[in-house]
Amino acid sequence: MRAVFAVFRHELRRIFTVRPAFAVFILGAGIYAAFYPQPYVNEALRNVPIVVVDRDGTSSSREMVRRLDATSDVSVALVLPDLPSAQRAVYERAVSGILLIPGNFERDLLHGRPSPVALYADAGYFLIYQRITGAVSAVARTLGAEVESARLVGAGVDPAVAGAVVDPMPLTAVPLFNPQGGYATYLLPAAFVLILQQLLLIGTGLLGTTPDPDRPRAGPLATVAGKHMAYLVPETLVLPFYLIVLPYLYEVPRLGSTVTILLFALPFVLAVSGLGLIASAVFRTPLAVQLATAAVGLPVFFLAGFAWPPEAMPEAVRLIARLLPSTAAIDGLVRVAQLGAPLSEVAEPFLTLWALAGLYSAIAIALAFRR
Repeated sequence: MRAVFAVFRHELRRIFTVRPAFAVFILGAGIYAAFYPQPYVNEALRNVPIVVVDRDGTSSSREMVRRLDATSDVSVALVLPDLPSAQRAVYERAVSGILLIPGNFERDLLHGRPSPVALYADAGYFLIYQRITGAVSAVARTLGAEVESARLVGAGVDPAVAGAVVDPMPLTAVPLFNPQGGYATYLLPAAFVLILQQLLLIGTGLLGTTPDPDRPRAGPLATVAGKHMAYLVPETLVLPFYLIVLPYLYEVPRLGSTVTILLFALPFVLAVSGLGLIASAVFRTPLAVQLATAAVGLPVFFLAGFAWPPEAMPEAVRLIARLLPSTAAIDGLVRVAQLGAPLSEVAEPFLTLWALAGLYSAIAIALAFRR
């Protein structure tokens, strides 16, 4: 134990004295926390501008435009007389879509005939396209249902029966854990875990590859155990800040208890620091560690399972993803912190992290023994 504590004290001192490591462990964590969430502060897109070409000019077409402009998703920025003018507005990036209301729109509706409207939306930006198509579809369905219901009532059908005919199965959607339907609430909890993994991986790799002539003499087991203990010290500050304080500051819903979150995060830190010790033994120089971690950053992001669904990945790719601590950590920490799940309901990712921590620590000990 004396050798373990000697390594622990020495490595902890190096975290704060080796400038590259300090920049990653402390300064990097602060910079990421300040700047990374800023693009997502508004949560969801609002009032995406579109242009309307109304070839009908009736009360029904104007009512559709008015309702569309009243939605929170879309704003009718322009009403132009012809399609070429609307296309120029799209090419100039003044608007992101075109709604074309055809002639005889109201007449066809009153006669019970289909009266389709044409929507041309910019699909180059997925979120913009989603907002425009969703708003136009909702308004068109609502207006069409009201017209059909009024026609049935005028034909002598009971209003309640007419309403059931045009909308026999109404849907009431209640978002439980993302009440704003925002992108930040979905993305930030997972992104914070990825940031923590990247910072810890780079920091441990830099410490392991920076020359250390004064390191204490200790066996491989004592060396790895002492370094694990040292890396836990800065993480006792960084982890609660990222997993508890930042979600509160950015109004991300958090239903889990602090104790459960920190208990789940413990094997995550051990697994990542073990992987960092392996990286430092394999790459040997600080520059090689930085280049390697930078190269795998984007693949790790997509393998994490929230940018692209794991069910759509090949089995071999999913196996690689399971070897990364971030995959199990994101799955478990999001359920624990944001959904309020108890530790018993996340037993699989929790045990996976402990298994990865043991595996990577054993490999790090073996590599230290060889050296």
